Amino acid sequence: MNLHGKSIIGGQPSGLGSLTFSAFDPAKGRKLDEVFHEATLEEIDRALELAAAAFDDYRTRPAEQIALFLEAIGREIEHLGDDLIQRAAAETALSEDRLRGERARTINQLLLFANLVREGSWREATIDRAQPDRKPLPKPDLRRILIPLGPIAVFAASNFPLAFSVAGGDTASALAAGNPVILKAHQSHPGTSELVAECIARAIRSTDMPRGVFSMVQGASPEVSLALVNHHLTRAVGFTGSLRAGRALFDAASRRPEPIPVYAEMGSVNPIFVLPGLLQEQPEGFARGLSQSVTLGAGQFCTCPGVVVGLQGADLDKMIGAAGDLLGATPPAAMLNPGILEAYQSGIARLSDIPGVRVLTSRTTPDSAGTQAGAAIAITDSRTFLNRPELGQEVFGPSTVVVSCRSKEDMEEVASRLEGQLTASIHGTAEDLVRHKSLISILENKAGRLIFNGFPTGVEVCPSMHHGGPYPATTDVRSTSVGIWAIKRFARPVCYQNFPQEALPLELRDINERQIWRLIDNEWTKANVA
Repeated sequence: MNLHGKSIIGGQPSGLGSLTFSAFDPAKGRKLDEVFHEATLEEIDRALELAAAAFDDYRTRPAEQIALFLEAIGREIEHLGDDLIQRAAAETALSEDRLRGERARTINQLLLFANLVREGSWREATIDRAQPDRKPLPKPDLRRILIPLGPIAVFAASNFPLAFSVAGGDTASALAAGNPVILKAHQSHPGTSELVAECIARAIRSTDMPRGVFSMVQGASPEVSLALVNHHLTRAVGFTGSLRAGRALFDAASRRPEPIPVYAEMGSVNPIFVLPGLLQEQPEGFARGLSQSVTLGAGQFCTCPGVVVGLQGADLDKMIGAAGDLLGATPPAAMLNPGILEAYQSGIARLSDIPGVRVLTSRTTPDSAGTQAGAAIAITDSRTFLNRPELGQEVFGPSTVVVSCRSKEDMEEVASRLEGQLTASIHGTAEDLVRHKSLISILENKAGRLIFNGFPTGVEVCPSMHHGGPYPATTDVRSTSVGIWAIKRFARPVCYQNFPQEALPLELRDINERQIWRLIDNEWTKANVA
């Protein structure tokens, strides 16, 4: 496996920059040998110019060609075999089994969007026929459809080196909508990113796509990211990462002379409300599921349950004791990079310093590499939680905060004071749900996905999935970064009034050649316009 350590601009390696950086092996606590060149402003400009030049060609390609392109990317990734898995493991300390599952998810996402594009109804073709004899004014012929935006800047995530990275969901959905993509590789896994970017370059050549339809830029400094967002040819941004970084990109995009949308998914604490009936029936079982969810992947999931809320009493105490024992016995695990480890350790230290908070940590000592983190559980009461907002903020890693409430109303106040979340979970019996209807109503306004008797880690990639939520979970509560509706982030509606048939997009013509679902005069149908 030979890595050139350069950006890939329009299908070709490019390494003009004098600034360099290296990947870090978290399992061994050392830098990897390869040197990567940070992209220059000139390279970023060239990537955007090529993307803009490719846009009209790519967006007008038949749906079948775009679907075949997405499928070709998936095949190229599969053909990399163990080289990709081993490199990703070296750069992230994630297990090879986990990475094989993530690779399968990445390929399946590409296939999902290929099928969506091939079917075509996602474009929401809508037709209202003319009524020339209508009084007092004639009604024009109006036809509406979604079209792509233009060059999209996508930012890879640290915790998913494949599924939320170079060929991940943001890239797949943007390409499926008909947009060129300029991908900012994550500095934690630049070698993995290069391997996948070369797969996309090969797919471009094999399917005869315009070469500017995809570029990848390397870089470890914020200047590369801001240059992508501020470039006048960038039309939208897809981002998965921290609140601090996501907000910086959002603010930069808002300050542009021509502001552009930033679809940032920035994580959350994913609260779990465990209700009395279930807590009485299975406190140890809940504690077991909680500890597994908190420590999965060293807690480095945006859906890690960071807050657990229950009613005070012997049953909650029993659950806390069982969870504390399980988390305390969980071996430390390497985190993705030193920066994430440092932020996690600082977050646990801040929790420990808050009066009224008791923190229990892993009883096993991290290894000598200095890259591992132990699990932690913080215990507090609702008054302390409500008076110290930082207890409701994400600590990215294997930790959770358990909040003891005095009453049902106390629990609802905690829920109402939470910020926007990706998920909120309720564990209870059928009787619990009847008694806590108002809690469910509160959580509907707080989260993008509500879970009953389950844990939030694990996001199914399917049409009904919504992976988003109110700010600060995301910058746009209407958007999802997982599932087929992620495509709508990178498209906009256009209405054609009184256009002749031959000038209309294929999907809006009277003859429904593609046999897609269309809304014609307020009726969904696949029929031709009469």
